[in-house]
Amino acid sequence: MSVGIQSAVRAYHQVCKADLRDQLILDHLSFVRHILGRMLGGLPEHVDSENLESAGILGLVEAAGQYDPGRGVAFTTFAYRRIKGAIVDELRRNCPLPQKMLQQWSLIRTKSVTLELPLTSEKLADATGLTIDQVEECMAAMRLTRPENWTEELYEIPNPSERNVEAEAVSTRLEQREILIEAIAQLPDNMRNAIAMYHYEDMRMKEIGEVMELSESRVSRLLAEAELRLKTTVIRMMKDH
Repeated sequence: MSVGIQSAVRAYHQVCKADLRDQLILDHLSFVRHILGRMLGGLPEHVDSENLESAGILGLVEAAGQYDPGRGVAFTTFAYRRIKGAIVDELRRNCPLPQKMLQQWSLIRTKSVTLELPLTSEKLADATGLTIDQVEECMAAMRLTRPENWTEELYEIPNPSERNVEAEAVSTRLEQREILIEAIAQLPDNMRNAIAMYHYEDMRMKEIGEVMELSESRVSRLLAEAELRLKTTVIRMMKDH
């Protein structure tokens, strides 16, 4: 193949890639709003949701530029973490948590390790001297700004033994799945319903609030409480096993 033809082929592929990127961006702007709606509920007045949406769109643009359909991964799966990560980064950068809330979180973390599992907002309120509303508000804020690891800051799941990790991996996952199902069944009805709508039906907080006749802020707190109970119930049950 001549140099001229090779250059023409490369140019053609670049144009096709640019067209695909632009189409992916246009087709998935609503996906950014969907992710934002699932993350945020009852935001404080000083939080600019338009800035967060703009950050999410930048994450979408980055994902569209890096996406390779030949790998067999759906674009929404590929883009989700990049969009969510861009929103969280913007939130942390421009909407820092008040010092008072950080002090409350430090107190909650300190007291959490002394309590019997599973952890609940009521137990944490009794141990810290904070009100249940303060504990729930603090947990909801941490869930928003530290979505990947906020529960780990309260209680760590023990790491498995290094021995026979691969051999035991499948049975461990199956056991954890059964434990999680049992833990979900132990949740109060309102928490179980919120978890189902959020994690299994992929609903936004506003939509969940409309079904449950709750504010978005209340849904955010309910999810934070439910996820904390689930995490610490699973830890307790794994220890019992």
